Amino acid sequence: MACRISELVIECADPELLAAFWSEVLGYVQLGREDDGSIEIGPPPEAGSGRAQPTLVLSPSSEPRTGPRRMHFDVNATDRDQDAELERLLALGARPADVGQTGEESWHVLADPEGNAFCLLRARLQAL
Repeated sequence: MACRISELVIECADPELLAAFWSEVLGYVQLGREDDGSIEIGPPPEAGSGRAQPTLVLSPSSEPRTGPRRMHFDVNATDRDQDAELERLLALGARPADVGQTGEESWHVLADPEGNAFCLLRARLQAL
């Protein structure tokens, strides 16, 4: 049997801020807290899609980040078109990010409140 991703750990300066942001973006809820200040968020228990989705663990770090992260998230809207979802993400605190795109891409590059880049893709996915 192969492995599957169960958690994605993101080191950040403000776990509360990022947990709130990504919970709104993804429709996640807080699942737990650790003594070190880490916050785990994931799908609400009642979502019960039958498929295990990875959770996000926002882990506090006082180390300054140097340069861009080597990994980023791609997200797709589930209940609206890309333009409407872009508007929603910007209202939540995302901001446009320039990573060298040409302007001809079918996706939007954004940054979360701590500057972590992520992409909003055009295709709408079915909600789980």
